[in-house]
Amino acid sequence: MLRKRLITVLTFYDGVLFRTKNFTPDYRYTLNFVDAWSVDEIVVLDITRPGTGDRENFYQVVSEFARDCFVPLAAGGGVKTVEDFRTLLATGADKIVINSEAIRRPELITEAARLFGSQCVVVSIDARYSGGNYEVYTEFGTQSSGLQPHEWAMRAEELGAGEILITSIDKDGSLQGYDNVLNRLISNAVSVPVLVCGGAGNWRHFVEGFNEGDASAVCTTNIYHFTETSINSAKAYMRDAGLTVRV
Repeated sequence: MLRKRLITVLTFYDGVLFRTKNFTPDYRYTLNFVDAWSVDEIVVLDITRPGTGDRENFYQVVSEFARDCFVPLAAGGGVKTVEDFRTLLATGADKIVINSEAIRRPELITEAARLFGSQCVVVSIDARYSGGNYEVYTEFGTQSSGLQPHEWAMRAEELGAGEILITSIDKDGSLQGYDNVLNRLISNAVSVPVLVCGGAGNWRHFVEGFNEGDASAVCTTNIYHFTETSINSAKAYMRDAGLTVRV
């Protein structure tokens, strides 16, 4: 049986770590907490708005994580070309996360999968519930795409995506739990691993993400309580709930 993964997602604005709420940076953190976590993977995302900041600051972040952390590292945000893939991989990332550009230019998924392998390509989908349906949004959750998330996930898999990262915009930063209706919709639509994000506030939410959302991995972006001890506690809770996890 495949182990269930616990992933932390860290968002950086111009190289500075921020927590987000509804996709807006709202609290600045330091990196002092990043020691020897027992998380299974780390995702770092550049949320710097176009026309601001210095991209080199994010490359420095990726390089430092690659040097200091010994778990798989995914990086994304602003990825638009296979050259961006190459740069982030050379900087130390193991996987690359793509979002808005994959919708604008779906062939990028296939190009990257052919060059670097499907396991390297994570398609991130940001969705919100509106008018009785879920819809995919781009550009930091500000632009409606007209796509339904489960249909886009299926298409992304067909094009070569190795994983899908689904995030509920409505739940982001809420600490009220995942949108497991949305998560299950995606998980049931594809055969590749589905990483769910947006809303986790306690260990029970992780378990619900697996049991109710059919997730392959649960993610959290709120890190106020994430130390090595608390990660171990989270995994113990998940194990006691009957989930197969790495401890």
